[in-house]
Amino acid sequence: MRTAFAHEATIVMEAHSDVRSPGAAITAALCGHWEHEPPCPIAPHHTDADRRDGTVRLRVLFAVEAEAEREVRARIDAALAQGTLKGPDGVTSRWRLLNARPGLLHPEDLPHTELLRRS
Repeated sequence: MRTAFAHEATIVMEAHSDVRSPGAAITAALCGHWEHEPPCPIAPHHTDADRRDGTVRLRVLFAVEAEAEREVRARIDAALAQGTLKGPDGVTSRWRLLNARPGLLHPEDLPHTELLRRS
């Protein structure tokens, strides 16, 4: 049975870079490419990005079997550590990972995590 988890990270991102790029990098790391047919092969997931000044806080919700949690977190961290992604428009977004860590699930996450668990 899949369990829902949260992962949080903070990055510094160039002002002109697409704030969606780190999430696309995470999807590519988990699914092979940011554009793919469902379901996600390793972990159904959702990434939220909140930019404030030059910092972006990322929150990833994902659902996997408990034994795969460590691998998914490692893939997320590796994708963010890359610090770059060339988007479909040919523009390269750049960022620098400041920190990443397991996050806590919040009550408002429940509807979304239920969908992820069933994907």
